[in-house]
Amino acid sequence: MSIHLVGGGTRFAHDTTILSAFVAEAAERAEVATVPRIGVFLVTEDDGLEYAARVESELALAGPCEAIVRLRVEGGHYDLSDLAGLDAIYVGGGLTPAYATALEPLVGELRRLVAGGTPYLGYSAGAALAAEQAVVGGWKIGGVAVSPEETGEDLEEVTVQPGIGLIDIAVDVHAAQWGTLGRLVAATEAGLVPGGVAIDENTALVVSESGLSVVGTGSVWQVTTDDAGVRVSTVAPS
Repeated sequence: MSIHLVGGGTRFAHDTTILSAFVAEAAERAEVATVPRIGVFLVTEDDGLEYAARVESELALAGPCEAIVRLRVEGGHYDLSDLAGLDAIYVGGGLTPAYATALEPLVGELRRLVAGGTPYLGYSAGAALAAEQAVVGGWKIGGVAVSPEETGEDLEEVTVQPGIGLIDIAVDVHAAQWGTLGRLVAATEAGLVPGGVAIDENTALVVSESGLSVVGTGSVWQVTTDDAGVRVSTVAPS
């Protein structure tokens, strides 16, 4: 089973190479003759019903499944009972710090479930929080702008805090579209994170036992360090 990290965007849902693979993995986890139950975890500033309906529709297009929507308003928290009976986990997008707060009670169990083979898909905020040390927002480091102000997610200084811990590198999203690749480069150079990946919209980095693969229409930018400083390269598409 795999960890699917989607960089955001609106067209990815119609790219069957991204969502269909996730739904198919969920089906492998389901009991025989049942459709997979996919837990959809969404944190919104309103009632979230429109967002939930859209995700349910997108998942239905990708294959037979039952979306079990778990909605929280920003500032709320999930309970361990919200993970019961699920064959896969989908964590959506929105204000990343609010997702971090809501998911905090689930972190240990999410790690256990994914380590045990439960497929995970993180979309935007859900992708960023898959990291052990997650970049949750901010657009300045030491008062110097490193990405557009609009990428700050209500934070000014780039903020790194414990994530779910499914992967050991940092993840940034909306890379080319929002200019967040620069934030990840600067965070790596400043020693806030040990490096990571910045994922374009409508693109997914899939982490599995067989390695890394890229699907979708954009790129995944890999940020690493060496003796010469910070190096940026791309992860080759599968």
